[in-house]
Amino acid sequence: MNPALRSSAAHFFVESLCDPTLQPDDAHHLFRVLRIRDGECVTVSDGCGGWQATKVVGHSLRPVGEPTMEPVAPWLTIASAIPKGDRAEWMVQKLTEVGVSEIVLLHCDRSVVRWEGDRAEKQRARACRVVKEAAMQSRRVWLPAITGPHACTEVLARDSVAVAEPAGVAASALGWRPSTIVIGPEGGFSDNELAAATTLVALGPNVLRIETAAVVAAVTFLT
Repeated sequence: MNPALRSSAAHFFVESLCDPTLQPDDAHHLFRVLRIRDGECVTVSDGCGGWQATKVVGHSLRPVGEPTMEPVAPWLTIASAIPKGDRAEWMVQKLTEVGVSEIVLLHCDRSVVRWEGDRAEKQRARACRVVKEAAMQSRRVWLPAITGPHACTEVLARDSVAVAEPAGVAASALGWRPSTIVIGPEGGFSDNELAAATTLVALGPNVLRIETAAVVAAVTFLT
């Protein structure tokens, strides 16, 4: 990570790097909560790999130097059944922090938690906020996408997909790097879902919670 990103007093996402204007909530957090003072360095990003160092002047950000464009990292999607309670937010937060490119929430045949109707809209909006906050905290310049809930079989039809399953091969023996890892619900995948899976990969010898498996998969295939 560039030292300017790591050492900045705060990091935010803006629409324009040339005219870095903060959203009202972000401005409140920067000036009222963090109480950043004039002269301190704040970095901003467009969420698409570009970022800019700025200096706080009054209640505004003044660009310092030229914008930087970071190279695209290897793509990794984690497609996961939705954990219970606040564990879903924890999962989304940690997947963002470790650097996944996309988070896809799934409805599987045996899913216990399903986001539907108005609840789905509220939960998805909350998850998007968690992604943004985690990306700011971890100084990401590529803002990960979060979509869903989608049917598990839709994601299984993608190219370069591996399904996390205890009966699968070890990740080290897989011989290729999937671009999508699918994590199932507490009750596991149904026979129909397993039949649709072309590659099964084991994440270790133990039974993992949904959110733990998601993070383990991300770390395994990002490093």
